[in-house]
Amino acid sequence: MNQREFEAELAQLLKAFGGAEQNPGSYKSDRCEGCINCMFCVGCDHCYRCTHCTDCQACTASSHCAQCIGCHDCSHCEETQACTASAYLTKCSFCNECTYCYGCVGLNKKEFHILNQAYSRSDYFALVKALRGK
Repeated sequence: MNQREFEAELAQLLKAFGGAEQNPGSYKSDRCEGCINCMFCVGCDHCYRCTHCTDCQACTASSHCAQCIGCHDCSHCEETQACTASAYLTKCSFCNECTYCYGCVGLNKKEFHILNQAYSRSDYFALVKALRGK
């Protein structure tokens, strides 16, 4: 095999993989594409080892997330992107090991923050309720 044959074969493999709508190793996932080893997900795209996620893209090892992009090891997050090892984030980006944050960017090991400002637990939940219109 020479370099040209190798490149042609690789291009063919990439084309076949990119066009596949299979989700190898996944269980009970619906409308997902290119996901691997996911369970009970709906409408996800190219996720790995996620469970109970909805409309997520390129997330790994996450659970119960919705509309997240590129998150890793997160749970119960919504509309969040590029966050890791976090839980209960909403509309956050680039946060690490955070819990209960709303509209935060770039935080590390924080909890009960809105727009990167700290709040007491009770104030946090009251403000989030008002922001959500509930």
